[in-house]
Amino acid sequence: MQLGAPTPAIVTGGASGLGEATARMLAAQGCAVSILDADAERGERVATEIGGVFIQTDVADAGVVAAALRTARERHGQERICINCAGIAPGAKTVGREGAHDPALFEKTIRVNLLGVFNVASQSAAGMVGADPLEGGERGVIVNTASIAAYEGQIGQLAYAASKGGVVSMTLPMARDLARDRVRVMGIAPGLFLTPMMQGLPAEVQESLGKTVPYPDRLGDPAEFAALVRSIAENPMLNGEVIRLDGALRMAPK
Repeated sequence: MQLGAPTPAIVTGGASGLGEATARMLAAQGCAVSILDADAERGERVATEIGGVFIQTDVADAGVVAAALRTARERHGQERICINCAGIAPGAKTVGREGAHDPALFEKTIRVNLLGVFNVASQSAAGMVGADPLEGGERGVIVNTASIAAYEGQIGQLAYAASKGGVVSMTLPMARDLARDRVRVMGIAPGLFLTPMMQGLPAEVQESLGKTVPYPDRLGDPAEFAALVRSIAENPMLNGEVIRLDGALRMAPK
């Protein structure tokens, strides 16, 4: 798929971190970008800066997602690029100081990180399959964000790892479901990136974490995540796979 005007794109979690970098990249390529995020203040600011539109969205609510997509399509037309970056990363052990893992926290993590991806990806796909093929024959591309925690979840990452493991497992069957309609589905499993969560840590802690990455021995730049999204969008043979973007990092237990 050729990126450029006026290709419509939606980015969940586009108000910050990996999603923001992706939204900025797509806008720089000429795409008409809609940011779907819960953070209205940051979302409005980023959307204004890139000439896009912001729609406050709870991705865990299928009805809210449907309304958000209607708004985005009224503004820019049927999206041909759907990037799912919205997510949360709580920390809790299976058994902690206060007893068993809080089931409400586990459920919330699954709802946002897994059900949220499903809601947006499936509803976006429904719109794509009804659209006319683009030049080259495809109708759209969906990129879902997993994590290397899906493979090597650390101590305290039970809920997070489970949610991201679901995103990984969803990739191939979703791609197979949509293949006849020429909609591609890919996943990216990032390692340690300089997102707002990381930026809140002391500089020495950031540097120490970066040194755990074999090469390059630093935290990833969100722009590098966005660059992979661009490569996926532009390469029609990338389909049904989850790409680790981690500098060869394999997470230790803690």
